[in-house]
Amino acid sequence: MHTPSGVFSPPLPPVAAAPSAPLAPAVRAVGIPSPAGFLPGLESAAPADEDSLWLQDALLGPHSADIVRYLGLARDCGGGPVLDLGCGAGRLAVPFARQGFRVEAVDRDADSLERLRAWGRRIGPQVSERLATTRADLAGLRLRGGYRLVLLAGAMISAVPPGARPGLLREIAAHLEPGGALALDFTVHRPRGLVEDPSRTWAFQVPRFDGVEEWTVARQEFDPDGMREHITYHSVRTGRLSSERVVTATRKWIVDPERLTAELHGAGLRVERRRGHRVDERTESVLLVCRAGG
Repeated sequence: MHTPSGVFSPPLPPVAAAPSAPLAPAVRAVGIPSPAGFLPGLESAAPADEDSLWLQDALLGPHSADIVRYLGLARDCGGGPVLDLGCGAGRLAVPFARQGFRVEAVDRDADSLERLRAWGRRIGPQVSERLATTRADLAGLRLRGGYRLVLLAGAMISAVPPGARPGLLREIAAHLEPGGALALDFTVHRPRGLVEDPSRTWAFQVPRFDGVEEWTVARQEFDPDGMREHITYHSVRTGRLSSERVVTATRKWIVDPERLTAELHGAGLRVERRRGHRVDERTESVLLVCRAGG
């Protein structure tokens, strides 16, 4: 689902200054490489600062493999308009606009939406004029138009509280045009695996192009009883003159596939296509394509 730039496990570089929160002791140990190149994302966390956007782009960046898949689906649906929910800084919305689709991009983070608009303006009016942005929380979303394709990409469904999911899905279903589709992806965890192994660790380098070297250890912790997961990213950034340690975190809901299917059906949506990719023996990445008529 996500395309990391590389997964390594070297010792982290020494730190000369630490203006941010200190690294946890576990971060000083060698990290465990990510299985099958899979990294958890920052779906439910707004960027903490400008530098944190490098980490976010590494996890859910503009070169993620799902863009091609979603573009093909948009063409199958007959074009736009496309609704990109939880759009972030436009990793899907801007490429869609470049391909000629009209896109409404929705996110709760104002800074991310401004990055999206600035990206579109840099490319030119042929792209920026196809982009409309709306600042809103998905838990209370109210739509106005009709859409040929609605995207909940990058596991955004896991950022929506379970109690708010049925209402969101009903709202989406009510605004799908004839022949339109909802596409969403999420991670399926084997329940027994969560109990047996409630924490996982990855280490990787964040690609940056500003002269800063950044290494990150991601610690993923599961709460099977509460159906929650918490991911903490401990990063060391080393520049020419100084280094710093930074901690970024995100909290998400663990998606129960059977419950989600029931919620889709209750919203009047049927699962037309299911595509799964096995991450490891405990985890699967799933893409669902849903149509009206559940």
